Parts: sequence; structure tokens; C-alpha cells
Amino acid sequence: MAAKIPVTVITGFLGSGKTSLIRHLLQNNQGRRIAVLVNEFGELGIDGELLKSCEICPEDGDSNIFELTNGCLCCTVQEEFYPAMQQLIKRRDRIDCILIETSGLALPKPLIKAFRWQEIRNAATVDAVITVVDCAAVASGTFASDPEAVAAQRQADDSLEHETPLQELFEDQLACADLVVLNKTDLVDDETKAQVEEFIKQELPRVVKIVESDASGGLRLRAKLDPSILLGLNAAVEDNLDSRPSHHDTEEEHEHDEEIISTHVILDRAFEPEKLLIQLQTLAQQQEIYRIKGFVAVPNKAMRLVMQGVGTRFDQFYDRPWQPEEARQTRLVFIGRDLKSSEIESQLVAL
Repeated sequence: MAAKIPVTVITGFLGSGKTSLIRHLLQNNQGRRIAVLVNEFGELGIDGELLKSCEICPEDGDSNIFELTNGCLCCTVQEEFYPAMQQLIKRRDRIDCILIETSGLALPKPLIKAFRWQEIRNAATVDAVITVVDCAAVASGTFASDPEAVAAQRQADDSLEHETPLQELFEDQLACADLVVLNKTDLVDDETKAQVEEFIKQELPRVVKIVESDASGGLRLRAKLDPSILLGLNAAVEDNLDSRPSHHDTEEEHEHDEEIISTHVILDRAFEPEKLLIQLQTLAQQQEIYRIKGFVAVPNKAMRLVMQGVGTRFDQFYDRPWQPEEARQTRLVFIGRDLKSSEIESQLVAL
């Protein structure tokens, strides 16, 4: 009987650096034949296309990158994940391992449970769950670690009457982890980094290794960790889910915050990066936007510009030349709470 395919699930909040980590693994595969399954929140796939431009994956032919863009993976396991895994299992003689990038809004545990299904269990095992954490975002107060402080905030602010789903999601992603990548550590000082690391340790239900990564040199250099640290953990996660508590363990079904939505803008025009960046930062201040990502056409540039933002903090780099047959469009995805799509588009059109 053939050995099971090891599957590494990479989870983490929006903009934590999951795609950058996977690009690094693809570019430093050490001879491994890696397949990638990407789940995005929203209809316009950005991460999958970004991975395909990593200069390792073929531009055409039998690609090993599968994109699921029709829903959050933890909610569409049967409809979305199962058929994709069946395709990968059929190609197991050409695959050494599989990476699954969940959307920033996905709960890891429902996905792991799918590996108990007989058809998948016989062919694949979850080698590890890696949770990527944006150190700077946590340090800025995205997630509160002091329950008493949260209670005080709730009393002072009527909009904080209950724990936010994003807080629960962050905790669930940590609770399921076999390894935590504390990313963007160079954006904070040593004292702050130590505080964030201590907070994460308190949230972990068991001893889990935390490794650091930084953002120095731009997005393309982020999360440059030795693949041997990330792959081959042999955790067989599907067999020990009881040690990974979730806020939703007692629920038959879980629900996401319906006000958290994704919208996208596609424009047949180019933008000056500096002007576009200022406008996107303004939009992030005007609306509750968690994540902005996409591709930008730049005047007189043969290369495609990748622009990604968490709140008002942005990264950008040129990933590859525009192909002769593709339209030089600017395509941006916005993820946030109760977004006003028409206002977003009108302000970009007016630039």
C-alpha cells in the first residue's frame, strides 16, 4: 500500500503572510513535488494567481495549484474541498506533499475532520497545522489578551457587547496549531515582540513551538524559514483533534459574521502606485477594511505590481511581466465588515 500523502494546513488571520510562506516553500522545495490548494474568501482569486507566478509553477499544462473561491473552506468542505482532494489523490504518484492555504476567515478544525473520511484517510494525513500570526497586528490591539480589559471596554462602548467572531477565530487557529510562525517581528521592538509571544503561549492549549520571521526587505523576503522546520512534522492531526479545543466544539454548525464580506474592483486602467496607495489607506480609514490585495497596472511598466494591505499598512512588489495575451487591468479585493462597494469603486475611478 502506498504511503499517505502528507498534508500541511496553513492557517492564520487575514494578511498574516500565508501566501508568502507558501511561495517560499515552492521556491525552496528541495526537490519535493508540492501541490497547493488555495481557498480564498470571495469570488476573485488573487492568492492562487500570485502562487502561479512564483517562477516554479508552470504557466500552463498540468498545474499543481487548485483554487477554491466559492466560499470559506470550513463551510464548504463537502462541496469544495472533497472534489479537489479526490483530484489530488488520483495524482498521488506525482505528488510528495500538499499545502492547503485556508482563507483568513476559516476555522481549521472542520477541515481537519474531513481527513477522517475513509476515502481521504486511506490516502492522506495531516502532517501539521501551521498558524501564521501577524506580530505587528496583534501588538496593535487587534486581539485583546486581558479579559478584564475587554470587559471594561464593553462597558464603555455599546458596540462591544459581545466577543467578536474574529477574536474567536484567532483563538481557534492557535488552538489547532502544531507550529506557530510569528511573522513581521521586525515591525515591533523586542519588548513588544516578547509580549505578543507570551500572549500566544497563553492561548495555546499545549506546548507548541513558536518560530519567528520578519518582513525586512519587503514581502518577497518574508517568512524565509527552512522548509525542514515547516514540513515533515508527522503530527497525524486527524487522530488527535481532542487536544485542539474550539469555540464551536459543542455546535452542530457554526456561522460566520454575515457582515464580513468580500468585494472586488476590476478597472481597465493603470495607476501611479503612490497615489493609489494614499487612496487605499484613506479607504481603510473610512471603512472597516481588514484586508486589501490585488494586482495593479502601472503606467509605462512591463511588470505587474502586487499590492497587499492589512489596515493602513501596505506592501508592494513587481512579481512578473504582463503576458502578451492578458489585459493590463487593475484588480483589487477588499475584505471587511459591512463594506460599501460602490463608494470603494467610485473613489478609485476618480483617481
